[in-house]
Amino acid sequence: MSSKYKEMCRREFLGHSSKIASSGFGFAGLAALAESRRTYAAKPDRTIRIGQIGTAHPHARGKIETLRKLTDLYEVVGIVEPDAKRRKEVENRSAYKGLNWMTEEQLLNTKGLKAVAVETALRNLVPMAMRCVEAGTHVHLDKPPGESLSAFEKLLNEAARCKLAVQLGYMFRYNPAFKLCFRAVREGWLGEIFELHGVISKKISVSSRKSWLEYTGGTMENLGSHLIDALVTVLGKPQKITAYVRHTRPEQDNLKDNQLAVFEYPKATATIRSSVVEVEGGKRRQFVVCGDRGTVDIRPLEPPKLKLALAEAHGQYKKGYQEVELPVMPGRYDEQLIDFARLVRGEKTSEYTAAHDLAVHEAVLRASGLGLD
Repeated sequence: MSSKYKEMCRREFLGHSSKIASSGFGFAGLAALAESRRTYAAKPDRTIRIGQIGTAHPHARGKIETLRKLTDLYEVVGIVEPDAKRRKEVENRSAYKGLNWMTEEQLLNTKGLKAVAVETALRNLVPMAMRCVEAGTHVHLDKPPGESLSAFEKLLNEAARCKLAVQLGYMFRYNPAFKLCFRAVREGWLGEIFELHGVISKKISVSSRKSWLEYTGGTMENLGSHLIDALVTVLGKPQKITAYVRHTRPEQDNLKDNQLAVFEYPKATATIRSSVVEVEGGKRRQFVVCGDRGTVDIRPLEPPKLKLALAEAHGQYKKGYQEVELPVMPGRYDEQLIDFARLVRGEKTSEYTAAHDLAVHEAVLRASGLGLD
């Protein structure tokens, strides 16, 4: 970190020390502080200089493809892959071909760099994001953010202190079916929620299981985290979480490949299931929210289809059971990275606060059968 940047953060910290102390940096304090500080505003007619660090995350290819596509918003200045073997494997693939390959130091010292997409392996996500924040860049951080709640909280604290956005890469936040579901809940169409059920499974090959062992929380941590993010959006932080973990191939490996988590609330129960042994599991992925005035049933999740049951009409949606026509998604990550540009430019604050992101991460760790540090 440059001495100039350190001094900038020091002055920012001192100027807000009383506010930080009073908040205690609990979930609510972090959220309020983060929202009050995202004030960076780039000139609207200039693209955002951005780079990507890592190619090992399952979403890495899709993120760089999307950034390169959104030329009116982003100028991709370079990409970093410290693993020489990994770089050789991917550098000639279409998603990466023609990019400027750099070291981490070269990228973070690039003139005018405003943001970095962190797409490393799980264990490196949060440490790498912290180094980006310390270098003064906004961060798009893929999910889940490691396996330490305290390390993730420290990252959010530092980003908030230095007026930098950290956007998590949960992929259903901008899915049109989920956006309508969240609206229905927020505006009270469904009444009091009493039940939520989610499934996100697939079938992976024998050879793929080895790479999944990186996730000590198994398929719930890797896949289920996406739906846990949506669950917390709908119902908030759960009172209690019980994890059920099964290994269907114990003779082969220790992968948690069949998992269920039960989330308890004062007036509702919720379940999330995730496995990697279900034939054509992607076609049965679902997210169902039931209230005493209506139900939202999303199935499958991608491309999304939604059915809506309402006790009374709401705008264009009639009373009764109906299939809802949804807008076509231009790409899985387009809306997400368009929104990230707005955060970087200071045009808005995120709907997903630090409080939310921390509650999600705690829920993911507990639901995956992992402890908290």
